[in-house]
Amino acid sequence: MNFNAVWTIYVFEMRRFFRTMTQSLVSPVLSTSLYFVVFGAAIGSRIDEVEGVSYGAFIVPGLIMLSVMTQATSNASFGIYFPKFIGTIYELLSAPISFLEVVAGYVGAAATKALIIGIVILVTAFFFVDIQIAHPFAMIVFLVLTCISFSLLGFIIGIWAGNFEQLQLIPLLIITPLVFLGGSFYSITMLPPIWQTVTLFNPVVYLISGFRWSFFGTADVGIGVSLLAITFFTAICMGIIWWIFRTGWRIRQ
Repeated sequence: MNFNAVWTIYVFEMRRFFRTMTQSLVSPVLSTSLYFVVFGAAIGSRIDEVEGVSYGAFIVPGLIMLSVMTQATSNASFGIYFPKFIGTIYELLSAPISFLEVVAGYVGAAATKALIIGIVILVTAFFFVDIQIAHPFAMIVFLVLTCISFSLLGFIIGIWAGNFEQLQLIPLLIITPLVFLGGSFYSITMLPPIWQTVTLFNPVVYLISGFRWSFFGTADVGIGVSLLAITFFTAICMGIIWWIFRTGWRIRQ
């Protein structure tokens, strides 16, 4: 493993993030505050508790997951798409580094950015509601795994995208709706039985459920199933990236 190459790519991507830190951090804080005003105050005043937790606190894990998933995907996809767009990706491919080192640099930076934003949102939430984290270590594990897995997905999207419109297509039309319909702002046990079954086909449900368990000790699905789901998702993304670099699909065209 060429750690110098990984570090160079990582630092280059992180510098771009720090140059726009105000925009990168202020936007999620404002969005989170609006969610708390709309969902926590307006809807929360009509819903006392969900699974023994105040509604304002109940939506915190979902809000963090929403931001982390979208930010990780967007950062990673733009990070690898831009070198494709300006043509510098060929210099990267001709350098004496493996695809694992390229992926580690770009995905590591995107995951770090998403992790920072997730922590900022968590800190912001403490100003609105009283939160007790039942399993801090599990919370960190789920947060880090989610950042890495969706950064890998974003990397794939960045390779696939042929223009800036396609770059935003999957995050806007697929990931965000799946998060909203994956129990971010409600427990799936509140749904009719038929819709509970349908919702279980949404992979995001398992991530949000496991992350919420780390906060409150309650989950819609088993914690073991949640860990298995995110591990499987990460492995699938890594397999696709390996195939992309092996075949040169959308890279050498």
